[in-house]
Amino acid sequence: MSLFNVFDISGSAMVAQSQRLNVVASNLANAESVAGPDGKAYKAREVVFQTAAVSAGQGPSLPLAPASPAVVGNPAYVVSSNPDANGVRVAGVVESSAPARRVYDPKHPLADEGGYVTMPNVNVVDEMVNMISASRSYQTNAEVMNTAKNMLMHTLQIGS
Repeated sequence: MSLFNVFDISGSAMVAQSQRLNVVASNLANAESVAGPDGKAYKAREVVFQTAAVSAGQGPSLPLAPASPAVVGNPAYVVSSNPDANGVRVAGVVESSAPARRVYDPKHPLADEGGYVTMPNVNVVDEMVNMISASRSYQTNAEVMNTAKNMLMHTLQIGS
């Protein structure tokens, strides 16, 4: 593996984590919204990652491991056993299968006959953990790129 592949690998991870942060932001923004444009409660969205081959200077190419049905509804990494798989991409964004929260509020205009309001299935604590994890992963990959750049710069200085 070339040292230049480090930039492609870290870059693919930064793009994936950026998309994860966008999904987390959307979930947090809708955590207390009672009804969306379709009149139903918002459903939390989760990112599914997938390994991808990375060619020097070209970024992630076709995926090497298909997204397993077991990860749908679970924000987990899909890891391939293929040793050539050395990048990551977002395989998709899926709706969470967690049940919606039901809050007792008989005075609410959208309450059902029992006085319950259906709220989004967004767990704010889980979303904050996802946000911190994605942010730290993004920062780590940026640091990997900086370290690789410094190594290349020092290698160039050896000859002069």
